[in-house]
Amino acid sequence: MQVEVGNVVELEIVRETEFGFFLSDGTTDVLLHRNDLTREVSIGDKVEVFIYNDKVGRKSASMKIPKMIDDQYDWAEVVSVIDKMGAFVNVGLSKDVLVSSDDLPKLKSVWPAVGDKLYITLKVDRLNRLFARLATENIIQDLAYEAPKDCVNKPFKGRAYRVLKVGSFILTDDMIRCFVHETEQVKEPRVGELVEGRIIGITEIGDINGSLLPRGFERMDEDSQAIYDYLIGRGGEMPITDKSTPEEIEKRFGMSKAAFKRAIGRLMKLGKIEQDNGWTKAVKQEEITAKE
Repeated sequence: MQVEVGNVVELEIVRETEFGFFLSDGTTDVLLHRNDLTREVSIGDKVEVFIYNDKVGRKSASMKIPKMIDDQYDWAEVVSVIDKMGAFVNVGLSKDVLVSSDDLPKLKSVWPAVGDKLYITLKVDRLNRLFARLATENIIQDLAYEAPKDCVNKPFKGRAYRVLKVGSFILTDDMIRCFVHETEQVKEPRVGELVEGRIIGITEIGDINGSLLPRGFERMDEDSQAIYDYLIGRGGEMPITDKSTPEEIEKRFGMSKAAFKRAIGRLMKLGKIEQDNGWTKAVKQEEITAKE
C-alpha cells in the first residue's frame, strides 16, 4: 500500500525528533506526531498508521486509525461550523475533517450544531485532501436493520440524517431507518441532532414511522382552528359556548352543535380556552390580537 492520504500502511520508525517520530517505507518519510501515538514506540518498530494531511497540508501519520475508512461509516461529532464552508467533525485525528456545505442542506437553520453527530465516511479528493462525506439514502437503506414487529408505541432515540419539507429521516440508535412526517414534529430537527420520539407505525420493508410530539399531544382540527381564529379575532372572548343553541352555532360557524362541542372540547383539552357565565374566552392572553 502506498504512503498516500487516506491509506492505512505499515511503516518503520527510523528516527526520533522533538515533535515525534519519522516513519519510512524506504522511499517516503512521514511524521508521526506525539499527539498521534497510542502507545510507546522505539526506533526500529513497525507500526500501522493512517496517512492524512496535517493543519499545514503536510503528509502525516497517525496510529489513531479512524473507523470510517474503506467505505465504512460511523458517527463523528461536530466540533465547529463555518458559514460557506460546512461542518468540521472529529474523526480521532489531530486535524478535524470538513463536511462540505455542498453536502449539507440548503436551509442553514437545519445545519448541524457543535455537539451534533453526523454519519460519515472519509474520502480523498483529486487534490489529495481528506474530507468527510455524509451517508446517502441508499447507504442508509443498505446498512439499516429491519424493525421488530412489536415495536409500535415504543420509544426510540436517533439522529436526523436528512431533513426535507415533508418530514425528517432519522437513523435510530438501533440502526433502524425512521421517517417523521412534518405533522409529527413541532419543528424540524437539525441534521445530526439527537431526537427522542415514539414509533407510530412500521412499513412493509421494516422501516418505522415515528412521532416527535409528546405523548397525548393533539393538534387543532379544521373546526377547532376556525373557532379559535374567530375567538382571537374578537379580542379573545365570544358569547357562544357549548350551551348555545344549534341555530346560533349554525349561523355563526356553519357547523352542527355536535361538531362544535367536539371542537370546543379539543380546545379546552389543549388549554386554549375556558368557559364562564355564557362566554368562551382564550386562556393565553399573549396570543390575542384584539380587533376593535
